[in-house]
Order: sequence, then C-alpha cells, then structure tokens
Amino acid sequence: MADELQFIENGLQRTQIDEFFQEELGRAGYGGMEIAKTPMGTQIVLKAEKPGMVIGKGGKNIRKITTTLEEDFGLEDPQVDVQEVEEPDLNARIVADRLANALERGWYFRKAGHTTIDRIMEAGALGAEIVLSGKVTGARSRVEKFNRGYIKHNGEPAEEIVDHGIGTAVVQLGTIGVQVKIIPPGAELPDDFEVYEDQQVEDYIVDDGEGVEELLAGEPEEAEEGEEPEIGAPPEDDETDEEVVEEAEEFEDPDLPEEAGVEEELEDLEADVEEELDEETEAEAEQLMDEMDEEGDDE
Repeated sequence: MADELQFIENGLQRTQIDEFFQEELGRAGYGGMEIAKTPMGTQIVLKAEKPGMVIGKGGKNIRKITTTLEEDFGLEDPQVDVQEVEEPDLNARIVADRLANALERGWYFRKAGHTTIDRIMEAGALGAEIVLSGKVTGARSRVEKFNRGYIKHNGEPAEEIVDHGIGTAVVQLGTIGVQVKIIPPGAELPDDFEVYEDQQVEDYIVDDGEGVEELLAGEPEEAEEGEEPEIGAPPEDDETDEEVVEEAEEFEDPDLPEEAGVEEELEDLEADVEEELDEETEAEAEQLMDEMDEEGDDE
C-alpha cells in the first residue's frame, strides 16, 4: 500500500475509534484518547472524568472494550490504560458534552453558554471560546459566540496549545453544534512578554570589556603581519640603513645671514618705499592744482 493511502487509512481508523469511545463512554465523561504502536502491541490511553465507570465492575467493561477494538477495528493486542482527568472544566471534550446535554435538557442557550465559560475561566484557563451553531431559538440557523480571556485561532499555537472539543445537541427545533476551545493555565505562548517596573537599565547592561579611557591609556598593540603600522609608531626593525646614516652625517647646515644684517636691509627697503610714495603724492597734487587753475581761466 502506498504511503498516502496508509496515512488516510490510519486517520480514518483513529476517527472511528474516537467515535466509538464517545458513544460508549459518554456517561463516564470521555475526555479524549492517545494511540501509540509499540513492539508489544497497540497502547491506548483513555482520559475520563469517571475511570470507575470505564473499567466497570470487576473489569467487565474494559474487557468488552478491548475485545471490540481487537475484532471490529483490527488492532493487534490492544492494551487499554485509563487515566482520570484532574480538572474536567479544563478539558474541551468534557465541557462540550456537558454543554450539549444542558441544551438538550432545555437550558436557554445564553444562560448555558455564559455559565459554562465562567466555570472554565474560574478553573484557571487563560482563555476560552464557545461557538453554538444551529437553530438555537427559531426556525433560522445562526451562530452564537462566547469569548473570555485570550484565544489563538491559527498557527502552530492553535494546534499544539489550544484544547479543542466538539459536541452535538439534538433538540426539538433541530441539531445544535457545540465547539469549545480552551487555553490551559501555564501555557507558554510565543508572543508572551513581561514588564518589569522600577528597574534600572544599567542593571541589564553587560560589560564585555574595558572602557574607552582604559583602552586609550593602555599600550598600543603590535600590528599583525601584513598590516601597516600606526601613524607615529616607530618602525618594527631597530636596525637602520648605514648608507642613510652616512648621508645624514655628511650634510652640512646652510649659511644663514645674521640677524643684524637682516634688520638693516628691512629698514633700507622701508625708507625707499616711503620716498617713492612721497614723490608720487607730490606729483598728483601738482596735477590737481593745474587742473583747477585751468578751470578758473575758462570761467
């Protein structure tokens, strides 16, 4: 058989077994099952509100269930283990069956829905949702929802964390579907966060190394191979070229003029500049006087 067909057959068999337990153990508070194949056979773990009713007097009921699983569903050597549900109000399957029974007994849907979801939240659930769909009050079908707390509808948290249960209520007007979703207390959601009040940011800063001042005060590290030395740092090799030293020794200081001679030359240059300026000024003044005289004669 192909793998795809094998998956489909296993899923169909699991659904049929779950429906069988729902019908057979409804009065005992059936809360779900887990199936695992082992080398010794098939291990089945039943969760029930009343384990005594599942086992029966002297184990009569559990032997009947084992025989049915082996003959009708073809399970090899089924081993059934019954576990008690510690908090029935946090089990979605049990809550859905209770709500369906309440609707069948004539409870008004709003009262039944609010009462049920209040009990779920009082048990410590982080969030819950109840959906009733069908002819709840009249001839026309509609959907009624009851929400409390926080609930996830999609993604991996909705599949792994949220407990989902389905029930059916058959009333005089028709059939009412009951869906219950519960997030149990202590569930770790991926978007959870915690706010700390009156906290100092400095308490959460991790000091990875020394400060800037300490780094500047420290000695410079040696440059690695292939890196250029830092500016101002002495060369790595202490040995200098002998030819460069000899050229530096042969170089003589240039002849520089004395300070007194430089001052005298500056004074002579200043005097020459002043004489030239005086001559130019006198020539300009005479030219202006001549122009004024000529304008007077013309008048």
